[in-house]
Amino acid sequence: MWPNRLKGLRTEVTRKGRHLVKVGLSVCLTVWLGAAVASEIAAAADWPTYRADAARSGYTAEALPNRLRLRWAFRCPHPPRPAWPTLRRIEFDWTYQPIVVGDAVLFGTSTNDCLYAVDADTGRVRWQFHADGPIRFAPAAWRDRVFLASDDGWLYALRLADGKLLWKHRGGPTDAWVLGNERLVSHWPARGGPVVFQNTVYYAAGLWPSDGVYLHSLDAETGKVLWTNGDAGSIVMPQPHGGAEAASGVSPQGYLLATDDWLLVPNGRAVPAAFHRKDGTFAYFHLQKNGQRGGTRALIADRYFFNAGCLFELTTGELAARQGLGVLAATHDGLLQAAGRALTWFRWTNAEKRDRKGRRVTYRRLVEHRLIEHDRDIFELIVAGEDAICGEDGRVSAVDFTRQRSVWWSHPVEGIVRGLAAGNGRLVVSTDRGVVYCFDGTPPEPIASGRHDNDRPTQSVPSPALTGPPQSKTSGTTVGSADEIDFARAAERILAKTGVTEGYCVDLGAGEGKLALELAKRSKLQVYAVEADPQKAAAARARLEAAGLYGVRVTVHCADPARVSYPDYFANLVVSSQSLNRPLPPAVLRQMRRMQRPYGGKLCRGPVDELIVETRGPLNGAGSWTHQNANPANTVCSMDGLVQGRLRMFWFRDVDFEIPNRHGQGPAPQAHRGYLIVGGVHGLCALDAYNGRALWTFEIPNLLRDYDGIHHDVGVGDTGGVFCLSDDSVYVKTDDRCLRIDLATGRLVREFRTPVAADAQNRSWGYLAFDEGLLFGTVANDQHTVSPRYKLIRLRTESVLFFAMDAQTGQVIWQYQPQHSIRNNAIAIGGGRVYLSADRAGRPYRPAASGWPAESTAEAGAASQRYAISLRRKNGPSTLAADG
Repeated sequence: MWPNRLKGLRTEVTRKGRHLVKVGLSVCLTVWLGAAVASEIAAAADWPTYRADAARSGYTAEALPNRLRLRWAFRCPHPPRPAWPTLRRIEFDWTYQPIVVGDAVLFGTSTNDCLYAVDADTGRVRWQFHADGPIRFAPAAWRDRVFLASDDGWLYALRLADGKLLWKHRGGPTDAWVLGNERLVSHWPARGGPVVFQNTVYYAAGLWPSDGVYLHSLDAETGKVLWTNGDAGSIVMPQPHGGAEAASGVSPQGYLLATDDWLLVPNGRAVPAAFHRKDGTFAYFHLQKNGQRGGTRALIADRYFFNAGCLFELTTGELAARQGLGVLAATHDGLLQAAGRALTWFRWTNAEKRDRKGRRVTYRRLVEHRLIEHDRDIFELIVAGEDAICGEDGRVSAVDFTRQRSVWWSHPVEGIVRGLAAGNGRLVVSTDRGVVYCFDGTPPEPIASGRHDNDRPTQSVPSPALTGPPQSKTSGTTVGSADEIDFARAAERILAKTGVTEGYCVDLGAGEGKLALELAKRSKLQVYAVEADPQKAAAARARLEAAGLYGVRVTVHCADPARVSYPDYFANLVVSSQSLNRPLPPAVLRQMRRMQRPYGGKLCRGPVDELIVETRGPLNGAGSWTHQNANPANTVCSMDGLVQGRLRMFWFRDVDFEIPNRHGQGPAPQAHRGYLIVGGVHGLCALDAYNGRALWTFEIPNLLRDYDGIHHDVGVGDTGGVFCLSDDSVYVKTDDRCLRIDLATGRLVREFRTPVAADAQNRSWGYLAFDEGLLFGTVANDQHTVSPRYKLIRLRTESVLFFAMDAQTGQVIWQYQPQHSIRNNAIAIGGGRVYLSADRAGRPYRPAASGWPAESTAEAGAASQRYAISLRRKNGPSTLAADG
């Protein structure tokens, strides 16, 4: 034992660059060895929460073993699915963040909604626990239990030894569900990651301030509520635009942080807010002052908290200094910062300054102590003892930042390292590919001569088999029981009869998940299976886990099918396994119809050979928004009779589709017959208006480029709309063309051009509208353009020709040419007539000497005339009197 200890100790001393002085007295060596062993044992510590502690320091005093070797690798069933994959400052769920507690490694998944407790020695699953929604945060361990927050809105307390549920607490006021980030989640998802401090666990639920945000303080032992702040989403506070105040509040997205006095709540892209930890009262949230700063990562050190490259005073939230962007971790006497390939060590020092009265005041500040140039970009960083553990793309490495200043160990991994934990002599690494690695100082297995440990391929360590709860077994078979049903044939018949193969499907009374499994195997449906019997629900989860479909294609909720509070209208297909062999209770049938999507949603029920299909038609009272200002008449009113009172979130999601900056005043989205059409910088995107599902995109390069800016001066209110809708088509203008796109499929149907010669001076399509089978447009005046004050772009606001053409064939029915021009934003169609404002004399655009546009484009004193033209007859316009 002792020689091995000494050998290991010598290796560490050599790596650290320390020097031992040989002493002749053996007693000195014995004392020194004893102290070293005691220190080693005392330094061993858990990594019980995200980034080690409630301050999210990312630091442990425990040094890692001298020679780290790969112990095991665990490949999760699916890689992470972040809530906001395109928002770079909201990164809390880019990987499955691990913790290390005793001889176990724990992490949760955002795909199959599972918390895994893995044996740290073997990598085998000890137990697993399924939540009812994505698990986006690392668990937090305390004594004999572990706390888990989920998008299902609950905080769970589980026994660490076996995963048994001890208690749970709901974050929001009800069990209502909503479609969020392409999953069914609680209306108040728990997106404020749990933190444990002084025998108390804190977490936050609710994402949208207008729907309510709730901060909770619970006794860690019993789950008793110590306090709840339910007003965090209705704080009257300054908004990002100066001078604006409104009832708003926090939007918890990130891991909570705690100190003796403070509870910090990260707010996604915004800076964290602060609450008094002991009673939950609001302290500060400087949203307006920090409109361009913020992010989900935060760290508390000394009297400051760090966020988005800045230091803020913990007591006031005021900006103290700018540190620069990068990932941070605490050290024993300062901070370590990684920015790209630069690794900088800062140390705390005392400094003096004079206050307003001229008195000397001592304060703490960080001073750069050492800069190390790393060989790769660093994406994640923690500190173990005197080593910086760096997460990189395809590699994890250790750097002795105090002495050697170079990489002393590294190992290849699959993907970008986004999660690190060091505890109990182990290093746990998690990547964005869903692979978790464990390294420790265990002696290596024999390898071929001439190969270094680090050259051993990761694949050589088998990923542990995933285990699940045992499947329930039915004893005996009864006439008409589920065991007699051919679920594969039932799925084929349902899909054939309804024609629905994509979108959201609900199976009420799903039993052991057999129909849900067969539907998923034969379609692209996202299935939600609802089963009241806990044993059957567990068996369904096990079956779907084994098929590799759980969470990503099928999710099981244990709930009463007659009472489950799924949202209205969202399901493209509603079925019931229960109805295959027995009649449905009226309450379940009502639920099925409530969830059925308007404009074509299908309900299918009954025995396999007697299936009944119901197709839902239009939603009575629902309005449409088919043009920039609602309709061709520019009423700016959809005539919707259903939307009343206080609005709530219906669905939300992230779409990888570039839309113009809101300051550029681009075109509004349009909605009709269940379709939502959104204009992007380089094309159009169609979404299902009732569930947010992406249906199609149509690429048109630079479609809205001129509306994509930070200017406020001009926009679509001056140029008129860019696209409009009919019952079956989208019409969009681009250059001198108008494209007709099929509303359901996104395929190009036809292309129309402005009715002018190919070499005409003015050719661009200006105004655009559809009404009564006719397509209306103008030929824009390409010589008359306007630009905002701060950006050199060309927006066409006036036209030289108005025309009407057949929307199917493109045949021009009639056209009208004014004496001077037509204003694109002063055209309205209704009551069988076209009303327009024309003959406002203008002059061509002439650039100023500086290259910026001239200020004025209209001649002084020029007045417009108002005309009315019959919709379908090629007769001359009627001049309207000045009084209308």
